[in-house]
Amino acid sequence: MSEKNRGDGSGSARERLQQQREREKAREKQRRVLIVSAAVVGVLGLAAVVGVIAAGGDKDGGSDNAGPVVAPTGATEEDGKPAIPTGRTDAPSTLAIWEDFRCPACAQFENVMRDTIHELEASGALRTEYHLATLIDGNMGGSGSLRAANAAACAQDAGKFTAYHDTLYINQPQETDDAFGKNEKLIELAAKVPGLDTPAFRSCVNDGTHDSWVVKSNEAFQNGGFRGTPSVLLNGESIFPTKGDEQISPENLKKWVAEANKGKKPGTAAPSAGQSAG
Repeated sequence: MSEKNRGDGSGSARERLQQQREREKAREKQRRVLIVSAAVVGVLGLAAVVGVIAAGGDKDGGSDNAGPVVAPTGATEEDGKPAIPTGRTDAPSTLAIWEDFRCPACAQFENVMRDTIHELEASGALRTEYHLATLIDGNMGGSGSLRAANAAACAQDAGKFTAYHDTLYINQPQETDDAFGKNEKLIELAAKVPGLDTPAFRSCVNDGTHDSWVVKSNEAFQNGGFRGTPSVLLNGESIFPTKGDEQISPENLKKWVAEANKGKKPGTAAPSAGQSAG
């Protein structure tokens, strides 16, 4: 082979390698864009993507867990929709959040909106109802959604729901990693919440005390016509990813709650059982 041909071949190889690198960069950029779009900055495509997951999900996710329904301490149920409430019980506005502890969009929502929700709760402006779903278990297999939801309900029994709920989302594994399916991992994370890792909590987690309650909550989600997780409603009106033509954001949530509460007194009743002080 001539020197010229060898040079051309080498050049072609370098060009192909460069093109491959550019394609990989483009894919990585697209992946980052998709992740950011799910980060509660109001991208309509997120709802569509999550909606497809919900529509194709296994409606029996976790439903093989038989046994009596044992609701966690302080849990509520209205119209057949089990919930764990936080905030002042007489707050003038209610935020209903349907979420799955394995759902990455739920974690992104929580990580963006968490401080604002806690602030509105502390001021007596907002009461939050958390509805737990096991959507990802049904779609991807595994049991992390169910196991984490049961553990969160166990934390509710201990009066530590808010802190543990936040800890789970802050430490959420990759969606394809069913790390939350292991009770040992859930107990390990409980150590991050002062006073939660007790024999009673461990027994509740390992025994699956609230599994059937979680299954009932997931059935309510599946029958509720929701497009996916997270589904977020303020006083019954959907606000995720948008409310009307406004995108959800910490600033807009404060504004929407203020508008809904105009002329109403803030709640003063003691926080619901399970919410961490402060």
